[in-house]
Amino acid sequence: MSEIIDRRENPRHKSAVNSQRFLKRYRAQVREAVARAIAGRKIAEADRDASISIPARDINEPVFHHGAGGKRDVILPGNKEYVTGDEIARPPAGGRGSGSGASDDGEGEDAFRFRLSREEFLDFFFEDMALPDLVKTQLAAVTLQKRVRAGYRTDGTPSNLAVVRTMRESLARRIAFQSPHAARLAELERELEALGGESADPADPRVAELLEEIEHLRRRIAAVPFIDTFDLRFRNRITQPLPIAQAVMFCIMDVSGSMDETRKDLAKRFFILLHLFLKRHYERIDIVFIRHHTTAKVVDEEEFFHSTETGGTVVSSALSLALEEMKANYPTDQWNIYVAQASDGDNWEGDSPRCLELLVNDLLPRVQYFTYVEITTGEPQNLWVHYEQARASRPNLALGRIRDRTDIYPVLRELFAKKEKAAA
Repeated sequence: MSEIIDRRENPRHKSAVNSQRFLKRYRAQVREAVARAIAGRKIAEADRDASISIPARDINEPVFHHGAGGKRDVILPGNKEYVTGDEIARPPAGGRGSGSGASDDGEGEDAFRFRLSREEFLDFFFEDMALPDLVKTQLAAVTLQKRVRAGYRTDGTPSNLAVVRTMRESLARRIAFQSPHAARLAELERELEALGGESADPADPRVAELLEEIEHLRRRIAAVPFIDTFDLRFRNRITQPLPIAQAVMFCIMDVSGSMDETRKDLAKRFFILLHLFLKRHYERIDIVFIRHHTTAKVVDEEEFFHSTETGGTVVSSALSLALEEMKANYPTDQWNIYVAQASDGDNWEGDSPRCLELLVNDLLPRVQYFTYVEITTGEPQNLWVHYEQARASRPNLALGRIRDRTDIYPVLRELFAKKEKAAA
């Protein structure tokens, strides 16, 4: 009979198997609970673990029980009021037990509360989103080196000695060298036993010959060493290049006078969440911050979000600078390029056609995905109108509008919604 022992480590001494079974069974309820938890937390805390609850009524299991009516015998332990033959009045029809029901405010009192790890929480949050065109024709390769095991060798340092493999080689060698002599020795000992064994006459020529050959074979067997330098095996490790997936995320934001602190805060939250999403798919991510008004420049994160400017807006300056950075530092055969642009949509009227030309001819052919979010409560601006023309011909361009904080998650989900499989 086969025995299977599960030796997987359980987080915090809890059953990982039972946890996964529970999450699989009540996936819809847990997904709704995660959505409620996300709505009430800050975006900076989106990748932390969480304690969530689902209604107890959603996890009830079907059971068999007695229906209404009929006669049955029941033994009630601790009875002090009734004796055999007494009749007990039937409870009123439609009566209920004394269990807890709804509270005064109408909310159910019973709930099942449990904790999701960070990985489980993010899995539920991102499960209906996917990066478009994630797999490229040539996966980016970074010259990182990794030491990997490559079998055994016959020489090496004592610290790399493989004891078990060495003893296995020693045993195999001793069996190979001793087996022929051992078989011959057993045959001679049986013949000697037939002639009388220890009491046999040593003067007998055949007995003397047997004793001499037996002694010779025993010396040959004893001469085989227990371990030899030929048996030594050392663990062999080699260095090989480690290819990893890498991506660069260009964050472009308008910092002109029309972009107030509220709009910048919404843009920052969108960038943070988008970066968190990319981290789930790429081992290495570079971030390039480009801020612009009438001119654009590459800055650090602190200046990107907190520096203020006045004046008008020329969006093409930022797109041109992003294109220069891609050509200089991020070749398309080595990097997965993503661009996220946030603006209030205001742009000089004569500059929007230039933005459309840069987008269609130069940027979109180079990037995996280009996302543009317009942060405004009014009607779409002229930049949005020109970007819509590009979206008609380029599938890797996504547009979204954000009015307040509650729109950030729906817009992100819409931008990276899983593509439905075409019907057969």
